[in-house]
Amino acid sequence: MPRLLAALTTTLLACGCALPVPALAAKKTYFRVGNLADAAAVTTAGTVLMGGSTDVDEAFQWLCDRATGGDFLVVRATGTDAYNPYVQALCPGLNSMATLIISSAKAANVPSVRETIANAEVVWIAGGDQSDYITEWTGTAVQEALNQHVAAGKPIGGTSAGLAVLTQFVYSALGSKGITSAEALADPYNRYNTFARDFVYVANLQGAIGDTHFAARDRMGRTVSFLCRIHANGWSAQPRAIAVSEETALLIDARGVGKVVGTNNAYFIDAPGAPQVCAPGLPLTYRNVAVRRVGVGASFNVADWKGSAGTTYTVTAEAGVLSSSQPGGSAY
Repeated sequence: MPRLLAALTTTLLACGCALPVPALAAKKTYFRVGNLADAAAVTTAGTVLMGGSTDVDEAFQWLCDRATGGDFLVVRATGTDAYNPYVQALCPGLNSMATLIISSAKAANVPSVRETIANAEVVWIAGGDQSDYITEWTGTAVQEALNQHVAAGKPIGGTSAGLAVLTQFVYSALGSKGITSAEALADPYNRYNTFARDFVYVANLQGAIGDTHFAARDRMGRTVSFLCRIHANGWSAQPRAIAVSEETALLIDARGVGKVVGTNNAYFIDAPGAPQVCAPGLPLTYRNVAVRRVGVGASFNVADWKGSAGTTYTVTAEAGVLSSSQPGGSAY
């Protein structure tokens, strides 16, 4: 590298400024603070599923502890480097904190992108729109590098859209807007109800689909529709969902034990088998879908789908109308 370019690169990285890449400057942007040289830290596997809205400090500190002074990387398709000062303040022992914005499939195949992800001890997938991740990153070096990261026993996490792509089955949100519970219950094959699968392989999240902003945006109905579609697709005979509320995170260790932290609840939703009615143009009927609501400080094992904490009840979609066995009929 020419001396002038090397000096410019060092200055930009040290100050956390954007480092432009020739011919791709508008598509890929890298911001880094902390040490310029990558660490070689020992990591402990773990996964964070965060429900969106205000970030949960404890979840980031948990990930940092698993990095033992390594390099923390945020990946996203749009947005800024706002995570850099936030995480650096929470985790002053990190070697570095960086954000990589990858907004096209072309940028997702740049060799330096793969290298940047490979060198990180923690990867965090930011919120935004999961359709960007599915359309721009599927089949690219980014997807491959994320899977290699998890396979190496390194911790990973995501919030909102970032959570959505970590479970085996994915609500891909390929329509022009996100589907609502009312729309999904009225017709689970609504054009806004779109799905993908196997974007990232996390062993403890196989067989499940994720949902976020759960209670605040009244998403139980649409999550039940997700389960009907997973069954109808032949993906699972007993589909499951992990739904996390806003300002809340699930910290899942290598054994699959997930602890709820933050402010609200996580929901573990287990369908009894086939839906009664799940067909294009017809309102959904899916009876006796089991729900376990787990609050802050309590745990649930997502690997073997077992836990005694929290409250259990059922929800039923009957001809597109959702009801609950809870006193008062709340789905949450």
